[in-house]
Amino acid sequence: MDTNYDLIVVGTGFASSFFLKNYLEIQGTNTRVLVLERGKFHPHSKRLSEKRGEVNLAINKAGKTYRTNSDKIWVFDPNFGGSSNCWTGCTPRFLPNDLKLRSTYGVGRDWPISYDDLSPYYDRVEQIMQIAGPELTPFPKSSKYPLPPHKLSTVDQILQKKYGSQYISQPTARASLAVGDRNACCTSAVCDVCPVNSKFTIENGIGDIYKDVRVTLKYNCQVLGLKTGSNTAQSIEYLEEGISKSAKADTYVLGANGVFNAHILLNSGDDNPLTGAGITEQVGVFARLYYKDLDNVGGSSIITANGYMMYDGAHRKDHAGCLIESFNTPFIRNEAGKWRKMSIFKFVYEDLPDNGNKVKLTEDERIPEIVYNGHSTYTQRAIDKLPEQIKEYFSILPIERMEVDNYRQKTEFHICSSTRMGDTIDNSVVDKNLVHHKYKNILVLGSSVYPTVTPANPTLTLSALSLMACNNYFQ
Repeated sequence: MDTNYDLIVVGTGFASSFFLKNYLEIQGTNTRVLVLERGKFHPHSKRLSEKRGEVNLAINKAGKTYRTNSDKIWVFDPNFGGSSNCWTGCTPRFLPNDLKLRSTYGVGRDWPISYDDLSPYYDRVEQIMQIAGPELTPFPKSSKYPLPPHKLSTVDQILQKKYGSQYISQPTARASLAVGDRNACCTSAVCDVCPVNSKFTIENGIGDIYKDVRVTLKYNCQVLGLKTGSNTAQSIEYLEEGISKSAKADTYVLGANGVFNAHILLNSGDDNPLTGAGITEQVGVFARLYYKDLDNVGGSSIITANGYMMYDGAHRKDHAGCLIESFNTPFIRNEAGKWRKMSIFKFVYEDLPDNGNKVKLTEDERIPEIVYNGHSTYTQRAIDKLPEQIKEYFSILPIERMEVDNYRQKTEFHICSSTRMGDTIDNSVVDKNLVHHKYKNILVLGSSVYPTVTPANPTLTLSALSLMACNNYFQ
């Protein structure tokens, strides 16, 4: 068995890394931390070489890591930096009503924390990530974004003039100006591996925490579970290069993802019926609008704007809220003289977790099963309204025709709600500080703790939650 540690952390993605950054800042020089990373370290330069076809890093972002009854894909990068390597860098905050859906609209669940609880941690994450964003926002904000907003396209400018703070330049971790070792966004729309290293990643943003002398980082270590007593975890069990090992700590932090946080707890004998239940994410639908006598040009990033016209309001009593994303990927309209007379929008819908969608154990302790039976009728009712809502909210544009995809994206790249937070063990897996209800020295991080899945991208919020959880547990 490895030597005892003060803290053992699972994973090196957003949730784990922001927790660890805060922990190292508030702890003394004698603390000892073990970090267990399932994958390898593939530096940005190597990832670029793979993108150019020069090397093959054999990165498996889904596939054989789990089994499923569905054709839905649950995407993650099981290597150093986690999803920071493949995210697009979209960082809107949640709205206050997202955290009180039940008390405001009578659906879903309220979170056990408020927007005001999160607000100072939002501020800090935005500073660390050097977020580019606008002055006017639909969510409360007491401080300016560190970097100026990205430029809007001509179509975005028309919509912003109409809707004001309900249609904004997207807050994003794609730098609008060169900052530190990061260059300004090149608008090439190759964001999974940013060619100019503009997008915040764990490597280029806070990677130095893993060089701290107090931290031991081990690669190729898949955590299987924890040995537990009546109300604490006593050791962690993992495979290092296929060899079974274990280690002890005072505190254990699970920051894998929404699949493997639940799987680790299930392997540990967690018998809470909500552990693994509710796995879900948003549902995205693309629409293309074709214009008469309006060229859609300009814009300085892959996703130029977020529209909130369909997000919050009384409609959420009946159907899901929706965040609009205005895409600026390289595209042309395939009609002579009309090359840029079009827009591509994605409409991203929240969902309500269903306990019938779940992570389960298999006979192989390394591989979970995901049972997924589809998104909720609450979400589908909203999707069904999309054509009429486009006509309503985009009527100021000279639309010749529109095309709404029947195809639903197989993933939004956001794995949520498999270890939800709440007030009691009867309605959740962890408490408001992300501490496991039963095992008091286990913290569970990331979007797996979300009681509901809002229309907004989850990364900024889960990073803020990690900072908050660390403060509340250790101070």
